Amino acid sequence: MLAASTALMWGVLPVMLSGLLNTLDPITTTFFRFFVAAILITPYLILRGKLVNRHKMASFNLVRQLLFAGLFLTINYALYILGLEKTSAEASQVMMQISPVLLLLAGVWVFKEQFSPLQWCGFIIFSSGLIMFFSPRFDDVFISLSDYGIGLLMLMGAAVSWVGYAIIQKVLLREFNAEETMLVFYWIGAIVFLPFSSFDSLDQLTSLQWLLLLLCGFNTLIAYGCFSESMVHVEASRVSAVIAITPLVTVSIVQLIPIPGIIAEPLFLVSLIGALCVVGGSVLTATAKLKALETIK
Repeated sequence: MLAASTALMWGVLPVMLSGLLNTLDPITTTFFRFFVAAILITPYLILRGKLVNRHKMASFNLVRQLLFAGLFLTINYALYILGLEKTSAEASQVMMQISPVLLLLAGVWVFKEQFSPLQWCGFIIFSSGLIMFFSPRFDDVFISLSDYGIGLLMLMGAAVSWVGYAIIQKVLLREFNAEETMLVFYWIGAIVFLPFSSFDSLDQLTSLQWLLLLLCGFNTLIAYGCFSESMVHVEASRVSAVIAITPLVTVSIVQLIPIPGIIAEPLFLVSLIGALCVVGGSVLTATAKLKALETIK
């Protein structure tokens, strides 16, 4: 249920962000995502006595790792929302599925993990799904390199930067709890984006957009909280398998619910099959290793 909650919140996030980008610029929007999450989690952790490893901040090596992880996450947020502005909610979520697959591949190189033949099959299905989903837009990416194509490249960069964050985060969790690291990351993001933010458009926000802005901050905090807590209760591969449904949540919302100001991605049969292959390939890549181990046992 925790992993499903994460998938649901990440699925609705690009829809909420798209509703804000009509008035607020991407950088300012992202600043508020970090800032709202930071001011909510800081008093909570202090009052609950969760900052038990703060003495480790005296270690230069650990502080450097925290800074690099925070900067990678900041770059991820920036490229994601800039890519979302140029593409669509559905395209952004399908492209971001590259992140968990790349993380699994990085595990082979960085952590010397094994990648089974069935996982490679899942990776091939996933890659084929990406090609099918974006096939109607090939001209935008490979020929004219329109704004849409540039947006997809930004989303790809966002996925890669998230992998860099996740690798360092995995190392940091040996020394800190998840809440402590996220507290640092949220403040890093807020501080980095503050000088580049413009607050002139805030008076143009409607009541609904103010609500969306606050919800984006809550979404950032709660989604990552549910994600971290789900990892405590079940295997990472099972969590990844559940979260892989995120693009289907976004596609369903945008395609089935008319939302003012949000243009739905034109979905052809090949695009729909591609989206299903992306999700199926991601699930297979995440769970194939686990199934093989269960068979051996």
